Amino acid sequence: MAAVKSDLIKELTKNYPNFLKKDLIKLFDICVYEIQESLRRGERVELRELFSFEPRLQKARISRNPKTNQKVNTPEKKTILFKISKEWAKKINEKK
Repeated sequence: MAAVKSDLIKELTKNYPNFLKKDLIKLFDICVYEIQESLRRGERVELRELFSFEPRLQKARISRNPKTNQKVNTPEKKTILFKISKEWAKKINEKK
């Protein structure tokens, strides 16, 4: 199952019936926005015991077009390193 925003909101409304759906949507949007802004500023985002995001700078390099074998200049760009916690990795890899 893919993690779709609407499905996550449904789960939140089911688990927290005292909160209004619009408030949960707003809370979710704020969390995602803050994660994006932190990564944009070059800061590391860590949700303890879950996962972490770390922005990395990929250096400019000369790459090759596999179709034509022509050399192409690839500019410097930011990438994101996603790392899952050891606890979650164990839970995911458990055999049933």
